[in-house]
Amino acid sequence: MIYLRLFFEFCKVGLFSIGGGLATIPFLTDMGHRTGWFTPGQLADMIAISESTPGPLGVNMATYAGYTTAGIMGGIIATLGLIFPSLVVTMIIAGFLQKFRDSAIVDALFYGLRAASVALITCALLQVAKIALLDHAMPDGTVQTFYWPAIILAAIVFICIRYTPLKKLHPIIFIAVSAAAGIALGM
Repeated sequence: MIYLRLFFEFCKVGLFSIGGGLATIPFLTDMGHRTGWFTPGQLADMIAISESTPGPLGVNMATYAGYTTAGIMGGIIATLGLIFPSLVVTMIIAGFLQKFRDSAIVDALFYGLRAASVALITCALLQVAKIALLDHAMPDGTVQTFYWPAIILAAIVFICIRYTPLKKLHPIIFIAVSAAAGIALGM
């Protein structure tokens, strides 16, 4: 029964999260609240691991969530559930795309979908920033509203990526250095 539910839940995510992996985050947040399969902190870990490993973010997150919920088979089924709607929709659209290629309605539809994707990704960004930078649970049980080590690390990485000669470095270097800093600082 858990496998069927995993497939169905991730099928919904795959069907409605237009815009790529980051667009899945609001849906996964809702799924975590409804099912209890993972907490917001575990979701933040999923995002970090999924961003740090090769492959599409949404697929990596589905695999990770499915694996933590129901083992290897859960990971496989959650991943299949996530990609199933895209596969079906792509096959259907491919047949009709040539016929409607120059349609103003289709152009307007995709224009609207781009705006929705930006909104979903922005929502995901704000949720991840809140989880990573604010309301951090300390080992003694207190909650620190602003988690300064993470805020400072995020600012340093942002400045290095945007405004220094380091911006030419591959993103994996920033991910590896940030991971090492997180380990060293006990984040």
